[in-house]
Amino acid sequence: MSKPSLAIRLAGLLLAVCCGTALAGDRATPREARALFDQAVSYLKANGPEKSWATFSNRKGPFVKKDLYVYVIDRKGTYIANGAAPDTLVGLNVLDSVDAAGTPLFRHMIAVTDKQTEARIRYVWLNRKTNHVEPKNAWIHREGDYILGVGYYAPHATANDAIKLLDEAVAYARKSGMTSAARAFNDTKGNFVRDDLYVFAVNLDTGKFEAHGINPAWTGTDARELHDVEGHALIQEMIELAKTKGEGAVDYVWRNPITNAVERKRSFIRRIDNSFLGVGYYLD
Repeated sequence: MSKPSLAIRLAGLLLAVCCGTALAGDRATPREARALFDQAVSYLKANGPEKSWATFSNRKGPFVKKDLYVYVIDRKGTYIANGAAPDTLVGLNVLDSVDAAGTPLFRHMIAVTDKQTEARIRYVWLNRKTNHVEPKNAWIHREGDYILGVGYYAPHATANDAIKLLDEAVAYARKSGMTSAARAFNDTKGNFVRDDLYVFAVNLDTGKFEAHGINPAWTGTDARELHDVEGHALIQEMIELAKTKGEGAVDYVWRNPITNAVERKRSFIRRIDNSFLGVGYYLD
């Protein structure tokens, strides 16, 4: 029998060992993650590497809270500290490990912090508490040759979340006009892309995308050509709904760009002049 890959072993180690902490408490909020991250960065600056690594790797210490913990890698991709599984992971090189979507996560961390000392990254990880692959965010900070991070699972968007974002997008488009709004909707790091939610816009005359928050390159392409994995012409149905009723909801099956899995999805759409805006959320 062949040995499991480093990526599989890493995921198993992290999830099996740290999920005891996650299961024991509630899921941490983004605000709590940011607070722990700020505390860890301040502690490192004040106390230096050696004391910090020991403190961060203490599973019963102040830097392990709910499902949050601090980890540190060096620029070669080796764990220097880890609050989830210090005995197993510290010293392990994970440079070539990937997340659940196949993204070279640790190489990405190193590349991002080459250009800036602090950043927020997104990746996909199996949450043992829910037993689902979920989007996860992490704040990362470079201090010399080390990269410190704190990750948190992104909230799974609900129908109310999708409607709220659509309301905000409609208000923005009405205030700023579609040209300006389309630029904002196409900003993948802007206010209209939130975890697994994003805004898209389609012109009712041409059937072309005016904006697409997760795939801005689709702007200007014929949206009517899109079909879901079951052959459903979802955009055409949205166009007809916008023309006849002005707003509504359309169900279809779509690949979730965060989890990389095909899932059931529902999009709410609303007409503005000669366009419609849409925001969808995943039902699975």
